Amino acid sequence: MAYTPKNILITGAAGFIAGHVANRLVRSYPQYKIVVLDKLDYCSNLKNLNPSRSGPNYKFVKGDIASADLVNYVLQSESIDTIMHFAAQTHVDNSFGNSFEFTKNNVLGTHVLLEACKVTGQIKRFIHVSTDEVYGETDEDATVGNHEASQLLPTNPYAATKAGAEMLVMAYHRSYGLPVITTRGNNVYGPNQFPEKLIPKFILLAMDGRPLPIHGDGSNVRSYLYCEDVAEAFEVILHRGEIGHVYNIGTKKERRVIDVARDICKLFSRDPKASIKFVENRPFNDQRYFLDDEKLKKLGWSERTTWEEGLKKTMDWYTSNPGWWGDVSGALLPHPRMLMLPGVVDRHSDASENSDSGNILKGVAAPLSKAGGSTQKPSFKFLIYGRTGWIGGLLGKICEKKGITYEYGRGRLEDRSTLLADIQTVKPTHVFNAAGVTGRPNVDWCESHKVETIRTNVVGTLTLADVCREKGLVMINFATGCIFEYDAAHPEGSGIGFKEEDTPNFHGSYYSYTKAMVEDLLKPYDNVCTLRVRMPISSDLSNPRNFVTKIARYDKVVNIPNSMTILDELLPISIEMAKRNLTGIYNFTNPGVVSHNEVLEMYKKYIDPGFKWANFTLEEQAKVIVAARSNNEMDASKLKEEFPELLPIKESLIKYVFEPNKRV
Repeated sequence: MAYTPKNILITGAAGFIAGHVANRLVRSYPQYKIVVLDKLDYCSNLKNLNPSRSGPNYKFVKGDIASADLVNYVLQSESIDTIMHFAAQTHVDNSFGNSFEFTKNNVLGTHVLLEACKVTGQIKRFIHVSTDEVYGETDEDATVGNHEASQLLPTNPYAATKAGAEMLVMAYHRSYGLPVITTRGNNVYGPNQFPEKLIPKFILLAMDGRPLPIHGDGSNVRSYLYCEDVAEAFEVILHRGEIGHVYNIGTKKERRVIDVARDICKLFSRDPKASIKFVENRPFNDQRYFLDDEKLKKLGWSERTTWEEGLKKTMDWYTSNPGWWGDVSGALLPHPRMLMLPGVVDRHSDASENSDSGNILKGVAAPLSKAGGSTQKPSFKFLIYGRTGWIGGLLGKICEKKGITYEYGRGRLEDRSTLLADIQTVKPTHVFNAAGVTGRPNVDWCESHKVETIRTNVVGTLTLADVCREKGLVMINFATGCIFEYDAAHPEGSGIGFKEEDTPNFHGSYYSYTKAMVEDLLKPYDNVCTLRVRMPISSDLSNPRNFVTKIARYDKVVNIPNSMTILDELLPISIEMAKRNLTGIYNFTNPGVVSHNEVLEMYKKYIDPGFKWANFTLEEQAKVIVAARSNNEMDASKLKEEFPELLPIKESLIKYVFEPNKRV
């Protein structure tokens, strides 16, 4: 009997495959409510959902599936009866470099979803999206593909986490009767795919006239399905799939990687011999994945798009949308392992990003978080905006450690009525604004999304400041120091830093332009304390937003001294500033400067003695970015006078970052 859902939750829907599925369901089934949940990782893009965003049956929630409170809230508040679980880290190269993140996203995230389903007891279908890689390598001479009952023998960390997630799904079906269906699919290609994957990477490189890097000898065999065919497969499985069953989504039409490269060269009229470059292979690269797809065909699905047709459509889309992903130079490397989680380059440099406007429920829509367990009434209560951002999240943890009551705001910054409602509900003593748009995946995004950038960075911040002033509240506003650049009065290496009263002189990026604009407009607000953060660093070297982590993963770095902010030392100071009701502008950096090379020398000394890196010039950097980047020294004497214990940047780096992580 065919299944008819009512309210569907699709996880990871700002990504590639799930985006196509969500758009198809929103378009084809106006009677279904489609709620999409995505944390907007580096390989996600809200533009992938543009066809759906005006649909009355569509809603976007920004958040992480690993957040149990959020998942439970969404399931209950949206009356979800069906889950299509796509959200995952999927790039094999990355899994060799940071396998723990794959366990966190793919296993823990799935477990959180399953537990929420068990607790709410309202889910009628849970479609778990897995991969053909869980079967492991197929023999080269095999004529029959892996069928759904074949043994799982994963050979890389990514596939192992997907197999582990499948085990949890199976266990919840058997132990708790959760109505699950699992899919295992071949490689998918088509428009909107992040270019760490083979086909979009080769297309973008070919567009730029660059070599196509092939791991090993290119003899590895893969099967490729066009994205719209796969979206149709999920539509069929949703309505006709049987509970407790597994379905392979595959094709018997196989291609060697080198043949894929040759086909792309042909489309661009390039000589394959001159265009293909053989590079070092992965630590382990399965020779072949081969699926038996007869079970799904019996449900009525079949592949519609030929390889030639699909590849041509894909090429046409990328040539028509070259800037869809912004700066993806890092993804086009032969082994792009640095692309872990948000931020190829400066995605979140000093605060969290707000979701795009539209029919959106922010990831903070779960019941408001509270800190502490004290029975005494606290003397301070903080309202924090930017829960899903790095700084906003750290502020909550510091409040918990200090026993300070805090709650995260639900309102959108540009919506005055929701901010007033937050203040009426929370009754805070102070407000912290750690929300803002820095770009997806980096500040280059702001160059082509100026209205969205103004809406959050200028209108939103001003609205919150005005509401706080109306209510007699001090607002601690996390801003940026990326509004200055070295000049004749403040030359590089002189030790002469920009002071709080200096006029911003850097307008190389639209992001910095809006930040300087709003800082100037905030000056009449005597209730605002503006903290200029620069190149934030923390002791958490697994966090991809961490400046140390980012440059340690780059292929090349510029080498320029800059002021920087050690969050472990300075964020507790921001809380003390709130307690003292300090207002005005503060350069929120450690005294002094440190260069990229000096940071990496410390990394080599304390973390990895074998670490190596290369430098490139600002001129070379400019060729791979859209907007210029700020380099400067900030004068931190005003902050140092208020907090004499503040350490110079290099001492702070050693004390708070490298000594706690010392491996040598």
